[in-house]
Amino acid sequence: MSGTNPLSDFRNFLFLVWKHLNLPDPTPLQYDVGSYLQHGPKRCIIEAFRGVGKSWVTSAFVCWLLLQDPDHKILVVSASKNRADDFTTFTLRLINEMPVLLHLRPRPDQRCSKISFDVGPARASHSPSVKSVGITGQLAGSRADTIIADDIEIPNNSATQAMRDKLSELVKEFDAILKPNGRIIYLGTPQTEQSLYNTLPERGYEVRVWPARFPTEEQLAIYGDRLAPFILEQMEKGAKPGDTTEPRRFSNDDLKEREASYGRAGFALQFMLDTRLSDADRYPLKVTDLIVMNLNPEMAPVKVVWAASPELIINDLPNVGFTGDKFYRPMFIEKEWAPYTGSVMAIDPSGRGRDETGYAVVKILHSFLFVTEAGGLQGGYSEQTLQTLARIAQRNKVNEVIVEANFGDGMFTQLLKPVLGRVHPCVVTEVKHTQQKERRIIDTLEPVLMSHKLVFDKKVIEQDYNSVQGYPAETARHYMLMHQLTRITRDRGSLVQDDRLDALAIAVNYWVEQMARDSEKARQQHFDRKLDEELKKFIKAATGGPGQPGNLWVRI
Repeated sequence: MSGTNPLSDFRNFLFLVWKHLNLPDPTPLQYDVGSYLQHGPKRCIIEAFRGVGKSWVTSAFVCWLLLQDPDHKILVVSASKNRADDFTTFTLRLINEMPVLLHLRPRPDQRCSKISFDVGPARASHSPSVKSVGITGQLAGSRADTIIADDIEIPNNSATQAMRDKLSELVKEFDAILKPNGRIIYLGTPQTEQSLYNTLPERGYEVRVWPARFPTEEQLAIYGDRLAPFILEQMEKGAKPGDTTEPRRFSNDDLKEREASYGRAGFALQFMLDTRLSDADRYPLKVTDLIVMNLNPEMAPVKVVWAASPELIINDLPNVGFTGDKFYRPMFIEKEWAPYTGSVMAIDPSGRGRDETGYAVVKILHSFLFVTEAGGLQGGYSEQTLQTLARIAQRNKVNEVIVEANFGDGMFTQLLKPVLGRVHPCVVTEVKHTQQKERRIIDTLEPVLMSHKLVFDKKVIEQDYNSVQGYPAETARHYMLMHQLTRITRDRGSLVQDDRLDALAIAVNYWVEQMARDSEKARQQHFDRKLDEELKKFIKAATGGPGQPGNLWVRI
């Protein structure tokens, strides 16, 4: 169409659609979303707060594309088939009802359903003008000039790492069905920091964010160049941080009510497109809470003090934690050192599949726990694996080896005992767990990390990272202990691999229970001493003697 045609600007067409629907005029923010739809890059992600109407605006955009070029092919993909069909149904209704679009109505000999339809002027083609499909549906065989991915990520398909990996693989099919010079447009709200929408920029996508409130200075730094320039322009014109970006539709009081209803984390996610609070709640274990230093295999300082000061950040360690999660060295190390008072090694056995045999050596001195070795071994029950574990026990002088017995009904323990007997004789015990694994691990590790009582040898973190470099690139990170530690949630199956982390939790739990028993014993001893002192005072008062319990009966 000629550039002089007013409908060559999508925003003018959007105005007509809103009038047809008896809606108030589009808001400046909606116009800005519309402008980005028309002029944005070939690969883009639109993140606008819940209720702004991004799906309605995009449905109008689909109609506008067909108005400009009836031979344009559009594929609409959503998390569910019903959601995608609703998008297509709404688009078809606009075509059937708006006078300016009547010539696009499907002819009797063309496809016409909520699943797929053609527009009247379109030439014959295997591909319909508009087609809807669920992300897990039949994508192969489709061809499209524009792919609209509308809310393909929802909690039900992104709650665990395995789900997120599956979704990440599914969307790769878009490139196979996209025509040359075509566009892929995502509409959605990220569910976590590991959201698909936050990893797509690595594949060349541009992210544009429209939050419900004008951001603070801190939030500006978080959004970076993803924040819509429209938001920045409004702030330059006097909009204040914290005020609504859609005053004609959502007042400040309205947003406050929604924040109270959704909760702080839910509001930050759904309305501010800020995943930090969501991830702080969902991922409770952080490397920031660890103390990292070079450890001696025989002795440790009697006290170390943690602090999260900028000058204490360790920058030369590979860090697979979330953005902002840092390793810290101790703020203070006591000059007095002493031998460890105990050393245990925990093992989480595996079969011969993709799982590893996880192991962790944790030593104790006073109330601090020191991780001197940890990792994972391939090979299941092989002799090489058993020998390696025995040698690790030997060089760490472990007093006891604890084996997770849930796998293999104790077979691993029976195979390990004779090997340990030859290399490093020590006590071998089994533990069985009935509690959900993810909750058990978090309940064990979170209090220790929060109290900054877990000290890691710097070499353990380096070796943890290096040990998986020979694995396939797409799965290597799942085997890292630090990745497992920072990605575990209380959701069942939240980790693809958890062997190394489970072994660490088993070893830490051994000492936690030991310290609890020692604490109870010390409490009882203290109670006994106080009782004895009171008894002595009573005897002295009653007899006038030296207050020895044994003398009471003599004096009588």
